[in-house]
Amino acid sequence: MEEVEPLSVEDAFGDLKDPRSRSPEHALSELLVVAIAAILSGADSWVGIATWGEAKIEWLRQYLKLANGVPSHDTFGRVFSMLDAKHFEACFMRWVGGLCQGLEGKVVAIDGKTVRRSHRLGQGAIHLVSAYCGALRVSLGQVKTEAKSNEITAIPELLEALLLKGAVVTIDAMGCQTAIAQKFVQGGADYVLAVKDNQPDLCEALRELFAAHDARGLKTVRFGEHTEIGKDHGRIETRRCVVSEDIQWLVQRERWCGLRSVAMIESTRQIGEHSSTERRYYISSLGADAKRLGEAIRGHWAIENSMHWVLDVAFGEDQCRARAKNAAQNFAILRRIVINLLRADLTTKVGAKTKRLKASADDRYRAHILGLVALR
Repeated sequence: MEEVEPLSVEDAFGDLKDPRSRSPEHALSELLVVAIAAILSGADSWVGIATWGEAKIEWLRQYLKLANGVPSHDTFGRVFSMLDAKHFEACFMRWVGGLCQGLEGKVVAIDGKTVRRSHRLGQGAIHLVSAYCGALRVSLGQVKTEAKSNEITAIPELLEALLLKGAVVTIDAMGCQTAIAQKFVQGGADYVLAVKDNQPDLCEALRELFAAHDARGLKTVRFGEHTEIGKDHGRIETRRCVVSEDIQWLVQRERWCGLRSVAMIESTRQIGEHSSTERRYYISSLGADAKRLGEAIRGHWAIENSMHWVLDVAFGEDQCRARAKNAAQNFAILRRIVINLLRADLTTKVGAKTKRLKASADDRYRAHILGLVALR
């Protein structure tokens, strides 16, 4: 990734509208910087942010005036609950755009995650649909929906906000919709969409196609194949990707904008004498390059393993009780700012949880990490 000058807090977040009606004692930019620094250093609640800020006020005053001291936890909670989450998210995407220039040829995974303890009286927990680039190890953005079933409407909203030209976007079966495929093509991106029983006719057609291929019953359809074998912890996994561009037989092909190929991933896992095989099916706007398609499909799991899992284990996202109004969504944005900062640091070869521990204890290391939000 080409090194770029990070946007300052003022450039990226300066047009955020302060939700308070009267002149505040603490500037919104001060609340934002203290919150980022505190979460970087291990805080996982508004109380934790305020407590850390009070303990580190002299260090913070190297970068902020804090003329009225560190805001209370009530102030943090109130302001971030009222802050316009969509505008905050737009500012976050602007800042991310300053960190990574161009997604040409890179896999961008889109998937949803529920913040489990964000529910409040009369409303369920919020569900965030996020975009993640595994090659850059960057969270690109997210939008909120009230339920997993609403991902279909949330994904187009996320696509509207992201610049995905040249990227290869992967989505699980929930996002396998004709309108979503059209959005990708219109935006100059390619897609790889998982197909399951929510598209029953298409799924059955793909099952029959690849079953006929394995039975050597097709002479007129050309296929490409690529196989990889991996060994880990006593388990042997064989992944076979079979693809074809010959889709004239597919009745549904005209409904899918840009459709060029279909694919099947066959995963066989063997542990000792026991083995299991699973098949998954995909449609794509990419050509029939089995190796490339297999890598893109495998790359989709980066959003689960490198973002969602880290948010739960290293940041305790599922345990966060920020619930009032927009608080849960805005706290989620703060976490994603911090995870991007940690991933951008290449000086310490440890996980996010240990990096947070180091940032809490080492003022110089913390300043180095926060340099990517250009505090001054």
